Amino acid sequence: MQQLTVALAKGRLADEAVNLLEQCGVRCAPLRENTRKLVLGDADNKYRFIFVKPADVPTYIERGAADLGVVGKDTLLEESKDIYEMLDLKFGACRMCVAGFREQRARVTHNKLRVASKYVRIARDYYAAKGVDVDIVKLTGSVELGPIIGLADVIVDIVESGKTLEANGLAVLEEICKLSARVAVNKVSLKTRKDEIMPLIEKMRQITEGRCL
Repeated sequence: MQQLTVALAKGRLADEAVNLLEQCGVRCAPLRENTRKLVLGDADNKYRFIFVKPADVPTYIERGAADLGVVGKDTLLEESKDIYEMLDLKFGACRMCVAGFREQRARVTHNKLRVASKYVRIARDYYAAKGVDVDIVKLTGSVELGPIIGLADVIVDIVESGKTLEANGLAVLEEICKLSARVAVNKVSLKTRKDEIMPLIEKMRQITEGRCL
Protein backbone atom coordinates (compact mmCIF):
# COMPACT_ATOMS: atom_id res chain seq x y z
CA MET A 1 0.00 0.00 0.00
CA GLN A 2 1.24 3.46 -0.88
CA GLN A 3 2.35 5.60 2.04
CA LEU A 4 0.27 8.56 3.14
CA THR A 5 2.35 11.71 2.83
CA VAL A 6 2.08 14.12 5.74
CA ALA A 7 3.50 17.66 5.58
CA LEU A 8 4.72 19.05 8.89
CA ALA A 9 5.72 22.65 9.59
CA LYS A 10 9.29 22.71 10.88
CA GLY A 11 9.69 23.68 14.52
CA ARG A 12 7.38 23.51 17.53
CA LEU A 13 4.24 22.53 15.59
CA ALA A 14 6.06 19.53 14.11
CA ASP A 15 7.21 18.44 17.57
CA GLU A 16 3.67 18.71 18.94
CA ALA A 17 2.29 16.88 15.90
CA VAL A 18 4.73 14.01 16.36
CA ASN A 19 3.70 13.71 20.02
CA LEU A 20 0.06 13.52 18.96
CA LEU A 21 0.73 11.00 16.20
CA GLU A 22 2.50 8.73 18.67
CA GLN A 23 -0.58 8.86 20.89
CA CYS A 24 -2.54 7.77 17.81
CA GLY A 25 -0.36 4.69 17.49
CA VAL A 26 2.00 5.90 14.77
CA ARG A 27 5.53 4.74 15.53
CA CYS A 28 7.49 7.96 15.08
CA ALA A 29 10.91 6.94 16.43
CA PRO A 30 12.64 7.70 13.09
CA LEU A 31 11.29 11.26 13.28
CA ARG A 32 13.03 11.84 16.59
CA GLU A 33 16.49 10.98 15.31
CA ASN A 34 19.03 13.79 14.97
CA THR A 35 19.08 14.19 11.20
CA ARG A 36 18.95 16.85 8.51
CA LYS A 37 16.75 14.71 6.26
CA LEU A 38 13.61 16.44 5.08
CA VAL A 39 11.74 13.24 4.20
CA LEU A 40 11.32 10.48 6.80
CA GLY A 41 9.10 7.44 7.22
CA ASP A 42 7.50 5.98 10.32
CA ALA A 43 8.76 2.68 11.73
CA ASP A 44 5.93 0.73 10.03
CA ASN A 45 6.41 2.37 6.63
CA LYS A 46 2.78 3.51 6.52
CA TYR A 47 3.51 7.22 6.44
CA ARG A 48 5.99 9.50 4.72
CA PHE A 49 6.65 12.77 6.55
CA ILE A 50 8.01 15.85 4.80
CA PHE A 51 9.33 18.76 6.83
CA VAL A 52 8.80 22.14 5.20
CA LYS A 53 8.55 25.82 6.08
CA PRO A 54 5.20 26.61 7.72
CA ALA A 55 4.07 28.89 4.88
CA ASP A 56 4.66 26.09 2.35
CA VAL A 57 2.53 23.41 4.02
CA PRO A 58 -0.75 24.49 2.33
CA THR A 59 0.96 24.56 -1.07
CA TYR A 60 2.26 21.00 -0.72
CA ILE A 61 -1.23 19.87 0.27
CA GLU A 62 -3.08 21.77 -2.46
CA ARG A 63 -0.70 20.51 -5.16
CA GLY A 64 -1.03 16.91 -4.01
CA ALA A 65 2.59 16.53 -2.92
CA ALA A 66 1.15 15.80 0.53
CA ASP A 67 -2.14 14.08 1.36
CA LEU A 68 -2.53 15.99 4.60
CA GLY A 69 -0.58 18.16 6.97
CA VAL A 70 -0.46 20.03 10.25
CA VAL A 71 -0.24 23.80 9.99
CA GLY A 72 -1.16 26.91 11.93
CA LYS A 73 -4.50 28.61 11.30
CA ASP A 74 -2.60 31.84 10.58
CA THR A 75 -0.90 30.16 7.62
CA LEU A 76 -4.17 28.75 6.31
CA LEU A 77 -5.76 32.20 6.43
CA GLU A 78 -2.80 33.94 4.83
CA GLU A 79 -2.16 31.39 2.07
CA SER A 80 -5.87 30.77 1.33
CA LYS A 81 -5.33 27.53 -0.61
CA ASP A 82 -8.02 25.23 -2.01
CA ILE A 83 -7.78 22.54 0.67
CA TYR A 84 -9.98 21.16 3.45
CA GLU A 85 -9.43 22.27 7.04
CA MET A 86 -10.49 19.19 9.02
CA LEU A 87 -9.61 19.55 12.69
CA ASP A 88 -8.51 22.05 15.32
CA LEU A 89 -5.71 20.37 17.28
CA LYS A 90 -5.85 22.97 20.08
CA PHE A 91 -2.07 23.23 20.52
CA GLY A 92 0.04 26.17 19.34
CA ALA A 93 -2.69 28.47 20.64
CA CYS A 94 -2.22 32.21 20.17
CA ARG A 95 -4.07 35.23 18.73
CA MET A 96 -3.89 37.36 15.61
CA CYS A 97 -4.10 40.94 16.81
CA VAL A 98 -3.80 44.57 15.88
CA ALA A 99 -1.21 46.18 18.14
CA GLY A 100 0.23 49.63 18.56
CA PHE A 101 0.54 52.47 21.04
CA ARG A 102 -2.40 52.71 23.43
CA GLU A 103 -3.03 56.31 22.39
CA GLN A 104 -3.01 55.22 18.72
CA ARG A 105 -6.08 57.11 17.55
CA ALA A 106 -4.48 60.41 18.47
CA ARG A 107 -1.37 59.55 16.44
CA VAL A 108 -3.01 59.05 13.03
CA THR A 109 -2.76 62.37 11.17
CA HIS A 110 -2.95 61.13 7.55
CA ASN A 111 -5.67 59.68 5.34
CA LYS A 112 -4.73 56.00 5.35
CA LEU A 113 -3.96 53.86 8.37
CA ARG A 114 -0.50 52.37 7.83
CA VAL A 115 -0.39 48.71 8.87
CA ALA A 116 2.87 46.75 9.09
CA SER A 117 2.53 42.99 8.89
CA LYS A 118 3.91 39.74 7.59
CA TYR A 119 0.26 38.72 7.14
CA VAL A 120 -0.73 40.97 4.27
CA ARG A 121 -3.88 39.06 3.23
CA ILE A 122 -5.17 38.79 6.80
CA ALA A 123 -4.56 42.47 7.48
CA ARG A 124 -6.13 43.59 4.20
CA ASP A 125 -9.21 41.38 4.63
CA TYR A 126 -9.71 42.46 8.23
CA TYR A 127 -9.69 46.15 7.47
CA ALA A 128 -11.69 45.72 4.26
CA ALA A 129 -14.45 44.10 6.32
CA LYS A 130 -14.38 47.16 8.59
CA GLY A 131 -14.47 49.55 5.64
CA VAL A 132 -11.12 51.08 6.61
CA ASP A 133 -8.71 52.25 3.91
CA VAL A 134 -5.20 51.02 4.78
CA ASP A 135 -1.68 51.14 3.46
CA ILE A 136 -0.13 47.71 4.07
CA VAL A 137 3.62 47.68 4.75
CA LYS A 138 4.93 44.13 4.36
CA LEU A 139 7.60 43.20 6.90
CA THR A 140 8.97 39.72 7.52
CA GLY A 141 10.46 40.25 10.98
CA SER A 142 10.46 42.56 14.00
CA VAL A 143 7.19 44.16 12.95
CA GLU A 144 7.07 45.85 16.38
CA LEU A 145 9.59 48.34 15.00
CA GLY A 146 6.99 49.71 12.59
CA PRO A 147 5.11 51.95 15.02
CA ILE A 148 8.22 52.68 17.09
CA ILE A 149 10.16 54.28 14.24
CA GLY A 150 7.13 55.74 12.45
CA LEU A 151 7.02 53.33 9.52
CA ALA A 152 3.49 52.27 10.45
CA ASP A 153 0.67 53.26 12.76
CA VAL A 154 -0.18 49.73 13.88
CA ILE A 155 0.89 46.15 13.27
CA VAL A 156 -1.04 42.96 12.60
CA ASP A 157 0.80 40.03 14.11
CA ILE A 158 0.60 36.88 16.20
CA VAL A 159 0.49 37.48 19.94
CA GLU A 160 1.23 34.78 22.49
CA SER A 161 2.15 36.22 25.88
CA GLY A 162 2.29 39.87 24.77
CA LYS A 163 5.63 40.35 26.52
CA THR A 164 7.44 41.48 23.36
CA LEU A 165 4.77 44.12 22.76
CA GLU A 166 4.98 45.30 26.36
CA ALA A 167 8.77 45.48 26.26
CA ASN A 168 8.51 47.81 23.27
CA GLY A 169 5.79 50.05 24.69
CA LEU A 170 3.02 48.55 22.56
CA ALA A 171 -0.28 46.90 23.45
CA VAL A 172 -3.01 44.81 21.84
CA LEU A 173 -5.65 47.17 20.41
CA GLU A 174 -7.94 44.64 18.72
CA GLU A 175 -8.15 40.86 18.47
CA ILE A 176 -8.75 39.60 14.93
CA CYS A 177 -9.07 35.88 15.64
CA LYS A 178 -7.81 33.01 17.75
CA LEU A 179 -5.22 30.68 16.24
CA SER A 180 -4.02 27.12 16.76
CA ALA A 181 -2.67 24.14 14.82
CA ARG A 182 -5.03 22.56 12.30
CA VAL A 183 -5.14 19.39 10.20
CA ALA A 184 -5.62 20.17 6.51
CA VAL A 185 -6.23 17.64 3.74
CA ASN A 186 -5.88 17.54 -0.04
CA LYS A 187 -9.34 17.41 -1.65
CA VAL A 188 -8.53 14.56 -4.04
CA SER A 189 -6.81 12.53 -1.33
CA LEU A 190 -9.87 12.80 0.90
CA LYS A 191 -11.94 11.19 -1.85
CA THR A 192 -9.49 8.53 -2.98
CA ARG A 193 -7.88 7.65 0.38
CA LYS A 194 -10.68 8.45 2.78
CA ASP A 195 -10.49 5.03 4.46
CA GLU A 196 -6.89 5.72 5.44
CA ILE A 197 -7.12 9.42 6.28
CA MET A 198 -10.33 9.61 8.30
CA PRO A 199 -9.46 6.95 10.94
CA LEU A 200 -6.25 8.86 11.71
CA ILE A 201 -8.09 12.17 11.95
CA GLU A 202 -10.73 10.57 14.17
CA LYS A 203 -8.03 9.32 16.55
CA MET A 204 -6.56 12.81 16.63
CA ARG A 205 -10.02 14.22 17.34
CA GLN A 206 -10.64 11.87 20.26
CA ILE A 207 -7.26 12.65 21.85
CA THR A 208 -7.63 16.39 21.27
CA GLU A 209 -11.13 16.47 22.74
CA GLY A 210 -9.92 14.42 25.68
CA ARG A 211 -7.32 17.07 26.41
CA CYS A 212 -10.04 19.69 26.61
CA LEU A 213 -12.39 17.86 29.00
